[in-house]
Amino acid sequence: MSHPDLKRRTIEDSTEEVVPATDVTFDVTTDIVVAGGGGTGLVAALAAAQRTDGTVTVLEKSHRLGGNTSLSTGMIPAAGTRFQRAAGIEEEPADMAADILEKNDYEADEEMVRHLCAESPNLIHWLVDDWDISLHFVDDFTYPQHSEYRMHAPPGRNGENLIDELGERIEETENTELLLHTPVKKLVVDGEEVVGVTAGKTHTEAIGADKVILGTDGFAGNRPMVERNCGNISEALYYGADGNTGDGIRFGASLGAELAYMDSFQGHATVVQGIGALSTYAVIMNGGFLVNEDGERFGNEAKGYSALAIDVVDQPDGMAYEIFDERIMKKLEGEFDDFDEAVELGSYIDAPDIESLAEELGCDPDRTAEALESYNAAVEADEPDSTGRVDGRSVLEAPFYGTTVVGSLFHTQGGLLVDGHGRVLGEDGEPIGNLYAGGGSAAGISGHGAGGYLSGNGLTTALGLGRLAGIHAAESLE
Repeated sequence: MSHPDLKRRTIEDSTEEVVPATDVTFDVTTDIVVAGGGGTGLVAALAAAQRTDGTVTVLEKSHRLGGNTSLSTGMIPAAGTRFQRAAGIEEEPADMAADILEKNDYEADEEMVRHLCAESPNLIHWLVDDWDISLHFVDDFTYPQHSEYRMHAPPGRNGENLIDELGERIEETENTELLLHTPVKKLVVDGEEVVGVTAGKTHTEAIGADKVILGTDGFAGNRPMVERNCGNISEALYYGADGNTGDGIRFGASLGAELAYMDSFQGHATVVQGIGALSTYAVIMNGGFLVNEDGERFGNEAKGYSALAIDVVDQPDGMAYEIFDERIMKKLEGEFDDFDEAVELGSYIDAPDIESLAEELGCDPDRTAEALESYNAAVEADEPDSTGRVDGRSVLEAPFYGTTVVGSLFHTQGGLLVDGHGRVLGEDGEPIGNLYAGGGSAAGISGHGAGGYLSGNGLTTALGLGRLAGIHAAESLE
């Protein structure tokens, strides 16, 4: 668990996030410190360890590895991989970049988007070939507004499985060390350069380092920071890692780092009410839809689970009802660990007809039946339905399944501006000495708000920037 103070501190607080080197005596030294044991930090550590004989030290404040990556599907988008080609798909990284930029109306940093997309096949091949990470190509469904199959998934399409394998590789790598229960508290600076950190939960030590990589996730678990930057989702259920308290962002900001896209976040529209399990969006993209308590459709589900999260939050009591059928149930069982978990927890109820299902769920039976009839008619006519949806649809037939869902906040997408090597940039556009960032600590590629998030953007920056930062940090050691 995070210290409660971390969940309340903001960039505007008077709390000092850095300490001069003249005020500390280093207890230990290492070559590279990686703050955070999520996807960004673990990938950064492996990339760095591969390119130096020096020691790479990962500091994780929780009792376990994971961060937001462990709560995701772990599916990594990449264009131009050999796995795509084996499936008969020929596309270039520029095609993936176009999808990302179109989704956020070209509000994101176009150069960074294109750079990370160009690096995406290298990331996948490196994970599989150099580190024997288990990834399979997903060609049975696409998330909204992906124009091609490009997801590469761990077993069970579960990010926890990806984290487990990355963690095992860290333990097997001779020049890496991992410390749990060891939150980074401050950066140590000498003039304009970072030269180490202070860290520890009950006992604080000063750790000297030639390079520091921030992989501490975003600030979605810090309510004051969310209220200040992402007010329209601040009252929603928080469905992210406990450690997302904005630490790395505050560290960088205290050194004069440039911040960008602080209003950007990823929401999720289909978290099962009362249970907290994620009802995978594959339910929707295989033909399911949502209604509110009046049995009315209220948003185009094909615009994506992040944008739709706001629509769900705006419904009475912030709830909606997910409707699908037996075909979808059978198709998804055994494919997604989170779906199987939701089934095991009794998240879904079934009924022989739509009216009975609606009555059990608590939404208006007659109007829900009208919504289904209208939806099916639009699918059969191959016309946009009442919400304008045309993608990921299918005629739904009895028996039916459903659950009550709430809109949630998963993670923030704004943070420290970095260059193509993951180096944190100051307000003057120049790199801050020896400091890197990726994932939730860095500015994302989703533009502003919730609507610009394209599925996979989070892992694109987490793992993509993690790898690039690790490479550059190691190769820059003197």
